[in-house]
Amino acid sequence: MVNQFTRECLVLLAGAPLTGHKVAAALSQVVAERVAPGSITADNGSEFVSRAMEAWAYQYGVQLDFIRPGRPVENSYIEFNGRLRDECLNVEVFFTLTDVREKLERWRKDNNQVRPHSALNDHSPQSFATTWAPSAASAKHPLASAPRAARSAHRHGRVVEAGGIEPPSEDRPAMATTRLVRALELAARPPTDRLSRSQPV
Repeated sequence: MVNQFTRECLVLLAGAPLTGHKVAAALSQVVAERVAPGSITADNGSEFVSRAMEAWAYQYGVQLDFIRPGRPVENSYIEFNGRLRDECLNVEVFFTLTDVREKLERWRKDNNQVRPHSALNDHSPQSFATTWAPSAASAKHPLASAPRAARSAHRHGRVVEAGGIEPPSEDRPAMATTRLVRALELAARPPTDRLSRSQPV
């Protein structure tokens, strides 16, 4: 599980088999240590498309966003799986399930605490998460010097973790509401009135 805003790997779960109940239990532990995310993007694996995950999402108020089958590009952070495969799964030798979990956890900590990310101004995910102040989102221009990922997330009003960022300014919804009201007022006028106002005399 990856936080799309800070790029932190929150949990790496290995199991045989990996069921929806095990995934839900791991996510519950993450929520207990942090907060519940607004949504989770996942593929259509049986561990995600399960009644256990559906019940978990309902319990914590989390929206499950499933990508279309065979369309991994719809999850823009799927590249994380490629790094995990190239740097850990393809180079390590695993002897037991315990060994797998230990090596995955070691890789996860290195990814979070050491690895610099260009999208985070070459900070590690943990360093970025520590220094990022949630209150900065309410400043006049909070993202003028923020990393590219933060600017993109703010533009789209994406809230990955509660308290991470706020939705975009209220100006745009207000302008849209004003245009809608004007359109409704125009539609409510008699046809002759609309014609006389729209054509020059």
